[in-house]
Amino acid sequence: MKERKGVFKYPAVTGALAGTIVYPPGGRYGPRVQQDVQLVLLHTGSLLVEVDGKKRTVQPGTAALLKPGHKETFLFADKQETWHRWISVHISPMSDEEREFIDKLPLSIPISEELNRLTDLMLALQHHHSSESDLLRSLGVSALLLYASEQSRRRELQDTHPSVLLAKQTIQTRFAEELTLDLLAHESGISPEHLVRLFRTSENTTPIKYVWHYRVLRALELLTHTGLTITEIASRCGFKTTYHFARMVKEQTGRTPTEIRNSSWTGSGSGEVIR
Repeated sequence: MKERKGVFKYPAVTGALAGTIVYPPGGRYGPRVQQDVQLVLLHTGSLLVEVDGKKRTVQPGTAALLKPGHKETFLFADKQETWHRWISVHISPMSDEEREFIDKLPLSIPISEELNRLTDLMLALQHHHSSESDLLRSLGVSALLLYASEQSRRRELQDTHPSVLLAKQTIQTRFAEELTLDLLAHESGISPEHLVRLFRTSENTTPIKYVWHYRVLRALELLTHTGLTITEIASRCGFKTTYHFARMVKEQTGRTPTEIRNSSWTGSGSGEVIR
């Protein structure tokens, strides 16, 4: 196997998998010695993890990084269920470069939409691919690189105008609705003309073009990861007709929705089922 370009070397990345679990009130796990590089995504409840005797509190909506070779004990919320998901990447032997990269990562970050989606994808694919497959190993490495990229992304967000962030938040949560420039400007607290200028500066596009681009991205997810019909996907993602949907997808990807769906199912193999 050729080395992967970048920090991680494929011969050493021997496996990757994801999991999801709900602990009852007062739940406890461990002690154990961590074997992998693991990301723990805490969605509800609370988590106190003791690592080599030092206690860390993980807040809901946060992803925490756990490193191999450390003794861990987990204590969950006393009065409610705690739901968390995780991604584990097994790297052995770990090079000095890889160890340095991991050691520089933050201990926790807010869970991004992209990290959530990547976890969803790994959980879905594990029913057809083993943890040692090239696909799962690639996604595991991608999760670590995505985790690392969030630091620079948060710095970029700090430099983005608050009105642009408000408009993007509106688009990402209400993309299936009728979204106009006036509505986005109202939600952002500025005039339509000012919002257009800000988007051109920070996003190199207009607010409405951003809306359609985001709708296509969400539609592509449904095309490749669900069995919904093209008509249903178009409706769910804010397209008024399947013709308009197909035209926008073709413009952005160079392929029709049918071609994208067919290619997503081509060559899907079977493998060990991981639960």
